[in-house]
Amino acid sequence: MNDQRIAILTDTGTNVPADFVAAHDIRQIPLMVNYSDGTFRSEVDITTDEVIDRFATEIPTTSLPSPNDIKVALDKAHADGYEKAVFVTISSGLSATNATVELVTSQMEDFPVAVVDTKSIGVAAGLVVMAAARMVEEDVPFDQLKGKLTLLSADTRVYFTVKDLYYLRHGGRINEATYRLGSVLNLKPVFYCDAEGKYATVKKCRGWEKALAAELAFVQEQAKKYKKVICAVCCTKAEDRLDEIAAKMRATIPNVADVIKSGISPDLVVHTGPGLVGMALQPVLD
Repeated sequence: MNDQRIAILTDTGTNVPADFVAAHDIRQIPLMVNYSDGTFRSEVDITTDEVIDRFATEIPTTSLPSPNDIKVALDKAHADGYEKAVFVTISSGLSATNATVELVTSQMEDFPVAVVDTKSIGVAAGLVVMAAARMVEEDVPFDQLKGKLTLLSADTRVYFTVKDLYYLRHGGRINEATYRLGSVLNLKPVFYCDAEGKYATVKKCRGWEKALAAELAFVQEQAKKYKKVICAVCCTKAEDRLDEIAAKMRATIPNVADVIKSGISPDLVVHTGPGLVGMALQPVLD
């Protein structure tokens, strides 16, 4: 427990690396993966590989944690000795999780909670969670945390591409025209989260390797804006490029302070399919 007794909570859509979660007591509330034969808690009852294995027979849906799940997690943190909390969520533009957390925490009178909307997803949102933990451990006052993390979220970028656009279309994340055009012409869009925290296309590339090169180029260009940056890469096992891309980031981004490597959670792979590579960066605060 940190000296300030401030708990850090998040949802599984932020993809914080497991070793960091364990080392800093990050409390994760699972999103739900829904099949015709039952509902499973992401990263608790079902793994990413299990979701991928079941794609052949069913593509599930996802849903947010219930208000009770969120309240139970916050009550548990309080009972464990924490006096306040920071709750960092995936983008409000992609999920109602943030709004639900805001509703639950507004009714908690004896346990102050700062709710942070990352306006992002996956490993980029995870970078914000990791920054929250570091700020708390560096004794940043509680009443400053939400403001600082909100500003940092605005400067945290994510880029990702997928091999098969079908899953994004199935989940309603892209429209039919984008799906059909991409499939016919072998176009691989590079996506990012815009200012509203929604998916948008930053570039369309002809072929997988060109899309990955474009992702890296966007990260390299963004990194030039800051003195130091933390970079991140995430992949599914079917496209395991973690070590390769991490090495390229270290070799080509002179001001990189660290490179975080992460998988993708079951709830997110539902919408991306088995072939995904994402990259992100975040400025290092002075």
